[in-house]
Amino acid sequence: MTVEDVTPETTRPVTKSLLGQRWADLAFLHWAADPARLAPLLPAGVEPDLFEGRAYVGLIAFRMVGIGFLNGPAVPYLGTFCETNVRLYSVDANGHRAVVFLSLEAERLVPVLTARLALGLPYMWAKMRLQRGGNELTYTSRRRWPGPRGASSELTVRTGEAITEPTALEHFLTARWGLHTRAWGRTIHLPNEHPRWPLHRAELLHLDDELISAGGLPAPEGPPASVLYSPGVPVRFGKPL
Repeated sequence: MTVEDVTPETTRPVTKSLLGQRWADLAFLHWAADPARLAPLLPAGVEPDLFEGRAYVGLIAFRMVGIGFLNGPAVPYLGTFCETNVRLYSVDANGHRAVVFLSLEAERLVPVLTARLALGLPYMWAKMRLQRGGNELTYTSRRRWPGPRGASSELTVRTGEAITEPTALEHFLTARWGLHTRAWGRTIHLPNEHPRWPLHRAELLHLDDELISAGGLPAPEGPPASVLYSPGVPVRFGKPL
């Protein structure tokens, strides 16, 4: 198997957009993990994608803005909401790198139900909030449905200077051009594209998280291996592979 390179922009452009949106005010937290512990959590046909022999678990908090279908306008109200996801890094037999979501908390029930039914994505309905004070952002989430009800996360980051050239690890953790999920009786790769990430240094000021353990992993021990912030990018998803 030949695995595609990690590139700052996709080498497989989306030719027909099925879904458009903007990801805004993203906080990326990552911890190294044992690949053997993560492998059973991945869908059939994919395996952990490794960086220098190590797998990674990501906790990503952000705002989803202006979801629209095909090339249509953004859906008012329902298409904009806070989201926090727990994700792993995967590669399939075709060499496509992607992410696998253990959970995706979102504060709008209709998108949660739609994504669960249409794509088998583990979206969870949650009460969520993003607060900003100067260069500090606090993301809070408490799960409503399904269980474990009440699983929560609160994190605060302080944003720093723009990154002119991300490290190899920072590219590996952010330059992901698709997701793997189990849908319609098979594992699919749903490709995406967006401009190169505008990344910033960030400092983790506070973390109280239950979402990683709710996803079937031990709670992280020690500080994250990587903390990043991005003001965001417009995103398009194409047809499944």
